[in-house]
Amino acid sequence: MQLYSVASGSSGNCIYAGDDGRGFLVDVGTSLKKVREGLLLQGLSLDRLDGILITHEHSDHISGLAALLRKYPLPVYATADTIEKIWEKCNMNNISPELFHSIRGGEEFVVSDYVINPFSISHDAVDPVCYTLSKSDSKVGIATDMGVYDDSIISALGDCDAVLLEANHDISLLQVGPYPYSLKMRILGDKGHLSNVASADLIKEIVHRDLKTVVLGHLSEHNNFPELAYNTVSYEMESCESWKQYKPELIVANRYEPTVPVAC
Repeated sequence: MQLYSVASGSSGNCIYAGDDGRGFLVDVGTSLKKVREGLLLQGLSLDRLDGILITHEHSDHISGLAALLRKYPLPVYATADTIEKIWEKCNMNNISPELFHSIRGGEEFVVSDYVINPFSISHDAVDPVCYTLSKSDSKVGIATDMGVYDDSIISALGDCDAVLLEANHDISLLQVGPYPYSLKMRILGDKGHLSNVASADLIKEIVHRDLKTVVLGHLSEHNNFPELAYNTVSYEMESCESWKQYKPELIVANRYEPTVPVAC
């Protein structure tokens, strides 16, 4: 399997998870043009996708969904409340409701050869989830938009071979930045986003022998930057014996451009 970030950040998110033939998009928060071009760079095609997994209804995760579905009527999987919000927020003209399949957090489902686990997260959306995907002996996880994490999230991610994990903001940059106070409190709250340090704390909980790569994603445009996220997490991981022993690779996903795929 591979984990491939087409785009990851507060400006838009779209991640491919699958193999060289078939797989899934997790979220479509960027344009159809960027998705199509990003997949083509790796020899992938929207025609060969098995479906789209939606985490929640915020625009940076669904803004390109309707346009994609008009050209490529793929099955979409999301919680029932999220599906309802998508139909409220997006222009869904000429799109069949039959493409949408309701799933529930904590209940695995199988599509083609993939076992997909949607796990509930704490975020200010109606019923948000993140996902792990397993096929044969490989497992990848995509976990962003979490104000906090708990034992169920640790359990879901704890045996992944590769994960894309949120490192949204640096707390000091956020506190002195241009955002209004209410937005700062939202981001820092239990239904907001993980900071660089919180991301490192979660990584410490899920490091194991077979974890090959951690991709830091969903960086804030105004309250973080790639070097800071990488350096902060690297510094925090110096106190983690398992990290030093197993030596997973740490990379940062590009905001606007595709990031080199992670194979596992």
